Amino acid sequence: MENQPIDTQKIRNVAIIAHVDHGKTTLVDAFLKQSHLFRDSQAEMKQEQIMDSGDLEREKGITIKAKNASIIHNGYKINIIDTPGHSDFGGEVERTLNMADGCLLLVDAQEGPMPQTKFVLKKAFQLNLHPIVVINKIDKQFAQTEKVLDKINDLFLELATDESQLDFPVFYAVAREGKVFATLPSKEEMQNSKEDASVLLDKIIEYIPVPSGVKESPFRMQITSIDYDNHLGRYLIGRIDRGLAKPGLNLSLIDEDKKVLASGKIKSVHIRNGLNFEEVQAANPGEIVALTGIDSTAIGMTLCDPSALEPMPHMEISIPSVKIKLEPNTSPFLGRDGKFVNYKQIKQRLEKEADNNISLKIEPADGGYYISGRGELQLAILIETMRREGYEFQLRKPEVILKEVDGQKLQPSEEVIVDAPEEYQSSIMKILLERKANILNVENSNKNVRITAEMLTSNLFGLRNELVSLSKNQAVLNSFIKEYVPFKKAEELYRNGVLVSMATGTTMGYSLNTIQERGELFIGPSEEVYEGMIIGINKFIEDMDVNPTKGRQKSGVRVKHDEITQTVLRPVKKLTLEFALVFLAKDELLEVTPKSLRLRKEFLSKLDRVRHDRAKK
Repeated sequence: MENQPIDTQKIRNVAIIAHVDHGKTTLVDAFLKQSHLFRDSQAEMKQEQIMDSGDLEREKGITIKAKNASIIHNGYKINIIDTPGHSDFGGEVERTLNMADGCLLLVDAQEGPMPQTKFVLKKAFQLNLHPIVVINKIDKQFAQTEKVLDKINDLFLELATDESQLDFPVFYAVAREGKVFATLPSKEEMQNSKEDASVLLDKIIEYIPVPSGVKESPFRMQITSIDYDNHLGRYLIGRIDRGLAKPGLNLSLIDEDKKVLASGKIKSVHIRNGLNFEEVQAANPGEIVALTGIDSTAIGMTLCDPSALEPMPHMEISIPSVKIKLEPNTSPFLGRDGKFVNYKQIKQRLEKEADNNISLKIEPADGGYYISGRGELQLAILIETMRREGYEFQLRKPEVILKEVDGQKLQPSEEVIVDAPEEYQSSIMKILLERKANILNVENSNKNVRITAEMLTSNLFGLRNELVSLSKNQAVLNSFIKEYVPFKKAEELYRNGVLVSMATGTTMGYSLNTIQERGELFIGPSEEVYEGMIIGINKFIEDMDVNPTKGRQKSGVRVKHDEITQTVLRPVKKLTLEFALVFLAKDELLEVTPKSLRLRKEFLSKLDRVRHDRAKK
């Protein structure tokens, strides 16, 4: 345990912000390795995405949760906050930028500024963070570094809230090699240089402001995240705004109206040392700390000295745009796979999520819960996390969230950017126009095309999957909410009908051989199905009831050998969570278990479906 807290003058808090896949986490890897945080023999020295510790983060190659680490450089402590780059996790960005005094804005030297770049930079300017620009991946074959810098300058002109924000340092990097340059190097210099990231760390110390806050003032800190330790209990994490944090200090937790939500005494104080928390005797203003002893989950609320109940400014989090209803599973296969299946267990899990994730809105609904978030991916991450934990449940079709202003209903509209090889340009344009998109700009460069458009969020569902399938995984779609526009009821996007099992049992290759001529199957032979389960997509717009459990009739008549062996089943379409969520119709449900995803009709028997349809009329 350290004897003396780190002097505020020696602390720098910097957030790394960028669009997804522009190299934030890779640059953090370079900082951590080059600061001699690990021994040469430690596994981390050969590891990539060191801070992306979650299974889903590693599988998808994206940062989902904002995290922080610390390094020591030339006697200064630099707290590094790595934020998500995908717009669906913008709430994580907004929440954690409050802990920083400056930011590193990373931009890809080929792709240039993207929608999330604009979103996070706007938030950084609103918080008056001092930006340092890092143009990364300058070694790319089609890097256009100078053109990208011009676009960054245009973006700063558009978003800056103060003239001083237009004067910013620029660095050039090949983050995966740990190289950072103060001036744009030639190809030869880039390859032969032994530069590391120290020039950028030096600039952080010089350029990023010293945290504000007076040690002698009454303690105050806003809770920006929470964590849990089996031995120490709940950690309340945030940056000390003022005062000294030390064990034994009495504190009150208050809301924006100064209402006391909880009271308690600090049991222990922890600060980041590399990737881990380390217990200390005290921490000064500006330090990012984790406090134990006060059991609360009130992210965004203020911890302060009882003698000075002064709440910190409200933490602005953008409102959700998409919601989905989650209910306990009602399928005939209920409980076959899941460990947690009843309403009470699901309720407890979602309440825990609501406490830990302020960018998701979770509220009770008839028979279940509505979960509201920023997009399909954010909802899919929670759903996938829960199924991996052993939960079993069912989902209804996602819906766009409308908001009402002065008695008028408004719906979200998004700016969409699609990057793809030129050969797919006409097909992509056709798909966008079918979804009622307004094409704003088409830019061709190095046999690639970038299409910028505006479209309603409701017409965006499933677009990413459609473009990925069309382009053989080469198209990249990015979007962010640009504005809210008057709501107009429109026809739903066209979708083919489905093939619905009319029997319960085990599928037979003989019957599937016939059914596959009707459309595309989700299942193969020897799989368990139930009445009302959707087993494929029909070629036509109407639904079709089929019997996949029917076998060949036994008879005394001899059958030709080639008639027996000519059953050739085509490959099935594998159901993914992302596809299933956007494929759902209003009268359908998605059954989610730890082992399976199944689409089904809300009413399982055809008779019940017909009765329901007639009752609606």
